[in-house]
Parts: sequence; C-alpha cells; structure tokens
Amino acid sequence: MTDAHSADADGEGDAEAEADADFGAVELDFGETGRIPAIAQDADTGDVLMLAYVTPEAVERTRETGLAHYYSRSREELWQKGSTSGHVQHVREVRADCDGDALLYLVEQEGGACHTGYESCFYRTLDGEVVGEKAFDPDDVYE
Repeated sequence: MTDAHSADADGEGDAEAEADADFGAVELDFGETGRIPAIAQDADTGDVLMLAYVTPEAVERTRETGLAHYYSRSREELWQKGSTSGHVQHVREVRADCDGDALLYLVEQEGGACHTGYESCFYRTLDGEVVGEKAFDPDDVYE
C-alpha cells in the first residue's frame, strides 16, 4: 500500500508514486494527477450530495476517522468535510467503481452538504431553476 504520509508538507506528493494505491482488496488508480472523484451519497435516502476529489491520503484519513476527507483542488490541500461549518459527513461505507478510478462515499450528512447552504450541491437545473432545499444560511456559518 502507498504510504499515506509520503506527500510533501505542502500536500504535493510524487504523483507517480501515488498513481496506484492498494486499500485492501481493491487497488485504486489515482492516475497522473494523484486524485480521483468521490461522490457523496446520503446512505439513507440515496440522494447525491456532492462530488469532490480524493487523494490516497484523503482516503486513508477517511478510513481512519470515519469522517469524509477530500482534496481541495483550489486550495491544494487535504480537508475534512465540515471542519469549518460543522456539517460533517459520517462515512458508513466506501465503494470503488469497476475501474478503481472513482469512489462512492455512503454518508450520514450533518446539516447541508453544499457550501452555498443547500442540502445537496445539485440543487438547480441547467435552466437555473432551484429544485433543492436550503439547509442553512452560509453567512451564519462562514466568515
């Protein structure tokens, strides 16, 4: 298994070394970027909550803590979902797709999953119609 702590302090590990990681019976293919998409789905309702990216370290932290961890491409750092808002995701199960290059996190979501305040990041249609429910006011949560 790839050492989850082999990344440099700035979060940039050797992409070649992290291209594949063995997490038990399933080998994950993190490719050239060292990241794969992870879909968070409500374990009870089946609602799709969000899509984010994970690195081997994010997957390892998720497994260690039971809380969803992702990799922020904009901030270029590992982050725990809800560390600022308190709207954490308790991970019941992690599933890998057939190619080992995408994950499904089955979660119990506390509060809203979307930083805009909605229950799901998928709260609007392509026409801009809001079809999701607001869960919180982001102005009350983020500074």
